[in-house]
Amino acid sequence: MPPGKPLIVVLIVAAQVLALALWFSGTAAGPAMAREAELPAGFLAWLTSAVQAGFVAGTLASAGLGLPDRLDPRRLIAAAALLGAAVNALILTLPVGHWSVVAARALTGATLACVYPPGMKLAAGWADRNDTGLLVGLLVGGVTLGSAGPHLANALGGLDWRVTVAAASAAAVAAAGLILAVRLGPRHAPAPPFRPSHAFRLFRNRGTRLATLGYLGHMWELYAMWAWIGPYLSASFAAWHGTPDAGAGPAAAFATFAVMGSGALGCIGAGLLADRVGRTRVTIWAMAISGTCCVLAGPAFGAHPVLVVALGIIWGVTVVADSAQFSASVTELAEPGLAGTMLTAQTSLGFALTLVTIQAMPWLVARLGWSGGAFAVLAVGPALGCVAMARLRASPMAERLAGGRG
Repeated sequence: MPPGKPLIVVLIVAAQVLALALWFSGTAAGPAMAREAELPAGFLAWLTSAVQAGFVAGTLASAGLGLPDRLDPRRLIAAAALLGAAVNALILTLPVGHWSVVAARALTGATLACVYPPGMKLAAGWADRNDTGLLVGLLVGGVTLGSAGPHLANALGGLDWRVTVAAASAAAVAAAGLILAVRLGPRHAPAPPFRPSHAFRLFRNRGTRLATLGYLGHMWELYAMWAWIGPYLSASFAAWHGTPDAGAGPAAAFATFAVMGSGALGCIGAGLLADRVGRTRVTIWAMAISGTCCVLAGPAFGAHPVLVVALGIIWGVTVVADSAQFSASVTELAEPGLAGTMLTAQTSLGFALTLVTIQAMPWLVARLGWSGGAFAVLAVGPALGCVAMARLRASPMAERLAGGRG
């Protein structure tokens, strides 16, 4: 093991979680803004969607310019975290409910495009043949726990939104300092001469193409589930108790935190398992289970809350457990020096797809209902993802995954 590796991995994970507090802060601040002022119709939805839209635009630009491979990832992450902290802090000077706040959130998302994918490349630079899945899994697990955090805060009564926004900016500044203390890993490869077409090699390389198709199937489900599991649990609790107010209390928020937060354990466990039995196996297993949960969510709606939460936790563990393994696969299958660009392109495509499914869910709920299979539509993604990863497992490219384990 290279000297200082455990500490460096801890620093990378901590820096990523602190910087991505900029993303999580909108989810936590929105309800508090709504309590303080009358917000325009659709404002809270746009407050969340704007970050993802900005992130997609930022990752497209970053991949097209090859920034994660052409620049030192530590300096890129630090600069992006500081810029994101400044843009996020600007919200404190803007009128509550003004559309300029949504614009600031979009710009914040664009800066995070130079934090998350380069962070995965930085972590992969410290991996060896036996722990790539675990290291990237730790990173995604930290992000998963951070994504669940606002639901816990809201369950406990929430915080003043100004405190939330200011704390997120302070965390991002701390992240910039931490990441600059990290050394590049022994597997960090220098980038080849820049060409705009490098991003397209993600699909020209059969191995990274299949891994990305699997990732897209996974992302079709993941963020729509995360975005709507809270309303689903609230409505289910209300249906069980026979009163609409039963789903409005802190119980649903605590349950949402438990369901989403359990995914952090799934990421770490899947990373350990994938490094030992193969990435394709673990991703297929995870998508098969999470896809089944999509289908079962309808029949389980309105059942005893213990049963619904138990199903939710199984879903929460498996829906994100495979996420890091698609990224780890790309780092192992990418051409030397292009892993950062390919990871960024893969991430951009995945998050662009989430904008479709998140926005489609209200339409599905209105027409099918929670008990009628609104969530079941999401099962299409993991089903197709399983096909893609099975094809990757059957190809010679699989010998480059997880030390030859596939």
